Amino acid sequence: MLNKRLTAKRPSQEHTVPWFWPLAAAIEMEEEGLKLFRDNLNFLTEAEQITVPPGPEWASRNRIRLDLDTMRLRDFTRNGSDGASAPVLIDAPYAGHDSSIADYAKGQSLVETLLATGLERVLVTDWKSAVEEMKDFDIDKYLAEINVAVDDLGGSAHLVGLCQGGWMSAMYAARFPGKIRSLVLAGAPIDTAAGDGPIKKMAHDLPMSFYREMVVAGGGRMLGKFMLAGWKNMHPEKQYLDKYIDLYEHIEDKCYVKRTERFERWYENPIDLPGRYYLQAIQLLFKENRLAKGEFVALGRRLDLKNIRAPVYLLAGDADDITTREQVFNAETLVGTPRNRITKKLTPGGHIGLFMGSRTLADVWPEIGRWIRRQDEGGRPTGSKGTET
Repeated sequence: MLNKRLTAKRPSQEHTVPWFWPLAAAIEMEEEGLKLFRDNLNFLTEAEQITVPPGPEWASRNRIRLDLDTMRLRDFTRNGSDGASAPVLIDAPYAGHDSSIADYAKGQSLVETLLATGLERVLVTDWKSAVEEMKDFDIDKYLAEINVAVDDLGGSAHLVGLCQGGWMSAMYAARFPGKIRSLVLAGAPIDTAAGDGPIKKMAHDLPMSFYREMVVAGGGRMLGKFMLAGWKNMHPEKQYLDKYIDLYEHIEDKCYVKRTERFERWYENPIDLPGRYYLQAIQLLFKENRLAKGEFVALGRRLDLKNIRAPVYLLAGDADDITTREQVFNAETLVGTPRNRITKKLTPGGHIGLFMGSRTLADVWPEIGRWIRRQDEGGRPTGSKGTET
């Protein structure tokens, strides 16, 4: 049961999350709210450790091409490929969950979908959970190792950035524009000041001291279990009640149970982030919006998104409450790519479904795979002046 002290402090206004979880309340209740948030976070994360399922697995056969400090570069290239086409590098999210979301399950895999469109060389950044020795890794460290990966692949690649991997891919493309053949940004917060989502509200309203205290509590890292509790409690009824009721009602449906078990293996096994990297992202990107403003400095240079002139594909979900469509689509006005080489797509569904939802994988990603192929083949420019579809 959640902390009963909250019942006496129920906020009078409506929130994006129900009153019994103090995250939204903390924004209004300041120090008292932050203390309640920390108390409940400790209780919930300790309780959840009792029933953590085994970790997720990759669905498709692959090999480790590189083993770097920050990642394992997983190569899904099919046997017999002549390697003539440029590689496609999927920059997986690094925001508290395993990179295997890009290859979630047979029949529900972004890797599998892109290969099926005829793309021969597909690779994924398998980001490592931060151990103590990684606590001081910063954003520069991750960009530098993406550069190592691209150079190892021949010096150029099509980048597919998912969520957090999207803003990192945009940074890389702005820093090394000559190494990018095309850029796909899916559910990627490029203009973090845009829209009106709960993540934006939390980032702007909660003080940096709150985030720093979380990192201190993690011994210099942002622990995945802290982030998981925060993600869950954006939709607490679903995470703490409804999903168990649904499972009980479908307990004799073996397919339903198997799907639930697979998702829980991915969702309930969060990964840790370096504290320095995490705090940079909160302060510089989500509070100050420096990437969109052209003020972010990476690997010794100020990043200007106008340096990106490669073809760009922007994908957003109409029900995505993690990254609003405005945060994705505003990239159209920030990059230097001509408008007739920018494609925008708004698809039904939420955030995670953009990367592993059966409907999106069937209806949208094959189109994106063919779009990537056309960039290699020198086909006609795609998109229609940034038309949103």
